[in-house]
Amino acid sequence: MKKILLLGSDGNLGDQLVNEFSNFPDFKVIGYTKKDLNLTEFDLIIPKISKIKPDIIINTAAYNNVDKCEEFEDEFKLAHKINGEALRYLGKAAIKNDSILVHYSTDYVFGGDVCQEEGCGAECLLNFKEKGGFREDDERCPINKYGLTKMSGEIELQRLANKKLKYYIIRTSKLFGPKGKSQDSKENFFDLMLKIANERKEIAVVSEELSCFTYTPDLAKRTREILEEKKDFGFYHVRNNDPAIWYDAARELFRLKKIGVRVKPVLSDKFPRPAKRPKYSVLANTKLPELRSWKEALKEYIKINL
Repeated sequence: MKKILLLGSDGNLGDQLVNEFSNFPDFKVIGYTKKDLNLTEFDLIIPKISKIKPDIIINTAAYNNVDKCEEFEDEFKLAHKINGEALRYLGKAAIKNDSILVHYSTDYVFGGDVCQEEGCGAECLLNFKEKGGFREDDERCPINKYGLTKMSGEIELQRLANKKLKYYIIRTSKLFGPKGKSQDSKENFFDLMLKIANERKEIAVVSEELSCFTYTPDLAKRTREILEEKKDFGFYHVRNNDPAIWYDAARELFRLKKIGVRVKPVLSDKFPRPAKRPKYSVLANTKLPELRSWKEALKEYIKINL
C-alpha cells in the first residue's frame, strides 16, 4: 500500500483527490490542511513530513489570488513564499523520505500574446497556435506576478532534480468542479455565472483569453493514472479537450441549463484588473491520452452538482 500525504486536502482539487484515491485500496490518503502544515513555516515542512514518511506527497496548497498578488507587495511576497520558496523545502522533504512529489502549476507561467524573448513579436503567438498551444518543454514567459511565483516553484523543483528528486509538475488551467470543504475555496466560473444569472437578464462576459477548462474529478483521476503507470518524472499538461474563451463557456452553461439570459461578448479591458491575463495560454498535451471535452465534463458537473 502506498501512503499519500495530500497537502491542501480541503480545497477544490484536494477534495477530489481524496475522493479519487480513497476508492483504490492500494493507496492510503493522509489529508493535511493549512492548519496541519502551513507552507509559510519553512522550518516545520521537513520535520512534519518526515513524521509521516509518505511514499507520495501531493501538493495542492497554493496562493491563487492573481489580482491581490499583482496589486499589493505584501501579497506578492506571500505568494512567492507559498508558490515558490516552499517548494524548495517540499522537494528536500521528498528527497529525505524517498517520496515522489506531485505539484500543480498553471498555464499562467506562459504569456501567449506577450513573449519576453528579445526580438519576438506576433509571429511567436502564431507559432504556438500552429503547434496546438504551449508544450511542456516550451520557454516560460509569465506576464503577471502570480505567474512569476508559480514559475519560481517549478524552478525550485528542477534545481533539486540533480539531487535525485522524483517529481511530477502537472500544469493545468481554468479549474471547475465541486467546491472544497475549506472556507477559502473559491467559486468556479460556472457557479459564479449562475449566481449572476439569478440577478440579471444580461451578462457581459470576456470574449478573449483562450485557454482550456479542467474538471477537477478528471484531473484527480489523471493524477492517479500518472502515478499508477509510473510515467517518467517531469512536466505534464492536464486539461480537458477543446480550448474555449469565457464567453463561449458561459453560453454553453446557459444552453445546458436552459436559462434565457443574454450573454454579451466584451473585450477584457471592459473589466480592468490589476493583473494582466494572457489572451492565449492553451496548454498543449504531448505526453498523455486526451481527456474528454470540457463540454462533456460540464454536463456531468451540472447533472451531479447544479
